[in-house]
Amino acid sequence: MKIAVLSGKGGTGKTTVSASLKSSIENCQYIDCDVEEPNGGIFLKPEITKVHPVMVKVPEIIKDKCTGCGECAKACQFNSMAVVKGTVLIFPELCHHCGACVLACPEDAMIEVEREIGVVETNSDESFMHGKLNVGEPISIPIIAMLKDMVKEEGNVVIDCPPGSSCTVVESVEDCDFCILVTEPTPFGLHDLNIAVELVKKIGIPFGIVLNKASENSRIINEYCDERNIDILLEIPFSKKIAEAYSKGILPVEVDADLKNKFGDMFKEIEGKVLI
Repeated sequence: MKIAVLSGKGGTGKTTVSASLKSSIENCQYIDCDVEEPNGGIFLKPEITKVHPVMVKVPEIIKDKCTGCGECAKACQFNSMAVVKGTVLIFPELCHHCGACVLACPEDAMIEVEREIGVVETNSDESFMHGKLNVGEPISIPIIAMLKDMVKEEGNVVIDCPPGSSCTVVESVEDCDFCILVTEPTPFGLHDLNIAVELVKKIGIPFGIVLNKASENSRIINEYCDERNIDILLEIPFSKKIAEAYSKGILPVEVDADLKNKFGDMFKEIEGKVLI
């Protein structure tokens, strides 16, 4: 079973939940698709033994064939190339790897070459994997795609998604069996939770809510879920003990045995929903 953990905004506790779930169930692969800032490894502490470069194709000019007509620059929607005094200038950091410029060139003066945009790192048995996007790169989906290609067919998989609701999140949750939406009881948390709810509804994946930093003083998320008949799978209490442990790279389930049992129970509940 593949479970995606996502949130409409950053900082809600998405990695806390995904890493805690990984630590609470057996035979589980953890994949950190938040490739711009992967931090699951801070808590799970894997020994990285394999590094796989992620390559994309970018254009390169064959100068002897190029006439400087500018058709390639006209075809590029991302301003990654320009023609100056008959010379084509290419800015690979802006390239989105679509290949339109190659198709548009009437002289066959353009080819594609590979360029590294980041890496995928794993431990020896690939029970832990994360991606790292190189600084300055605009597109992270090729790294997420490689991570998804390395998902094991057997056992359980927890996917720690990027924050927000962009195409990187869609790529991460695709083909998953269930989504956990992590939020916190604030107006901002509610606003972005609603966006995430609409996203997973449109994709058609069943989902439930984990409420982080839950407090009796704020029931804004509980009321939202009651009105829309959305399940709150688990509430993680607002706790100084949990916050102190987290600041040291220690998961809540490592300092609260009862909470670890609740994560295990949540997994069984999700399993029941998926298998129905």
